[in-house]
Amino acid sequence: MAIASASFGSAGRSVRAATGRNLEIVAARKRDEPVRLTRIYTRGGDRGETSLGDGSRVSKLDCRIGAFGTVDEPNAHIGHALAGELPDDFRAALERVQNELFDVGADLSVPYGVGDGRLRVTDQQIADLERDCDRFNADLPELKSFVLPGGTEAAARLHVARTTCRRAERDALSTSREVDINPLVLVYLNRLSDLLFILARGANVAEDRDEPLWKPGA
Repeated sequence: MAIASASFGSAGRSVRAATGRNLEIVAARKRDEPVRLTRIYTRGGDRGETSLGDGSRVSKLDCRIGAFGTVDEPNAHIGHALAGELPDDFRAALERVQNELFDVGADLSVPYGVGDGRLRVTDQQIADLERDCDRFNADLPELKSFVLPGGTEAAARLHVARTTCRRAERDALSTSREVDINPLVLVYLNRLSDLLFILARGANVAEDRDEPLWKPGA
C-alpha cells in the first residue's frame, strides 16, 4: 500500500486514512486543512498490527484495513491514467475523484457512527458522480455488445482502474458484513466503476478508435 495518511481528530496523533500506513501528524488541524506529516515510517506496524483512524489497534488482516487498502488501488490506476493523454474534461473529473477516494479510505478507516462528525462520503459526492456519468455518456454510441478492455492506452488504463474499483467495492461489501460502515461508501464505489467504464469508452471515441467488442464463441 502507498504512503499517505490523514488526521481527522485532535493534535499530535498518528492516524490513518486511505492507504494503510500510520504517519505522525505535526499539530492540531482543522477538518479541511491539508495534512502535515513528519515522517513516513513509525515502526508501529512491524508486528502485524496497525491503527484505525480512531487510534484503536487492530491486526493488519482486519477487514477494514483490507477494504481501505484496496481503495488505494483504483486511485493509483487513475493516477496512471492521468499521467498519460486524456481529454481535459476527463482530467478534471478524475482529479476530483482521486481526492474523494482518500475521503472514502478515511471513512472506512474510522469505525462508523451516524452523526459522529467524522469525514464521511456524502450524497453530494455521489450526485456529482452521477452527473458526470450522464454528461460523459450522452455522446457515446449505443452499446452493441459487451466491451472488451482495450483500444487506446488511455482506455486500457481506465479499464484497469474500473476493475480494481469493482474489487474495492466487493471488499467494502464484505467488510460491511462484519462491521458497520457508511452505506454510502458502497454506493460511491459502484457509481465510480460506472463512470470509469464510461470514460474508458469515451477515451476510445476521442481518438476515433473502434472499441473492441465481445464476439461470443468467436
